[in-house]
Amino acid sequence: DQLCLLQPLGSGGFGSVYKATYHGVTVAVKQVKKSSKNRLASRQSFWAELNVARLQHANVVRVVAASTCAPASQDSLGTVIMEYVGSITLHHVIYGTGDAWGQGKDDEGSCRRKALGMQEAVCYSCDIVTGLAFLHSQGIVHLDLKPANVFITEQGTCKIGDFGCSQKLEEGLSQSPHVCQQGGTYTHRAPELLKGERVTA
Repeated sequence: DQLCLLQPLGSGGFGSVYKATYHGVTVAVKQVKKSSKNRLASRQSFWAELNVARLQHANVVRVVAASTCAPASQDSLGTVIMEYVGSITLHHVIYGTGDAWGQGKDDEGSCRRKALGMQEAVCYSCDIVTGLAFLHSQGIVHLDLKPANVFITEQGTCKIGDFGCSQKLEEGLSQSPHVCQQGGTYTHRAPELLKGERVTA
């Protein structure tokens, strides 16, 4: 009764995301599905999402709650409840896809893409760098940072989300490349990962 799913927002390799209400507050809910092909990876994805639990920052999507309880009828490892920041990502804004509010209509009434201005680009970049600096100060590396994982609120603030590939580094140490290279988007990997080097924050 505390959690009520409203509508699907999207789906990915390890689960689906829904708009929902939790104790009357609008939230986003990610249900991490069990993977028959790679059970270890799906479990790692769920627990990786919780690397940012209890952290609060203006440029990081906040985790509200999480649970490993799921009905037997659901093929789910667990549920992660996050603050709702909308469904517009930096990918939508850059490429003019989805229902990005960066789109408008021309004189003939057809949709056109609004180019990303210099001021917006600088503001978005500052938000992302600020969010990353905070995460790194907490010993967390995202490992899948890309436009599709940067959400833009109605107020124009960028928030880094989707921590399913993230790693929590031990203090003073870095993770081995074998651990950190699981998952993530190959075309957006950090140079040190592509070179097989250790990851540091």
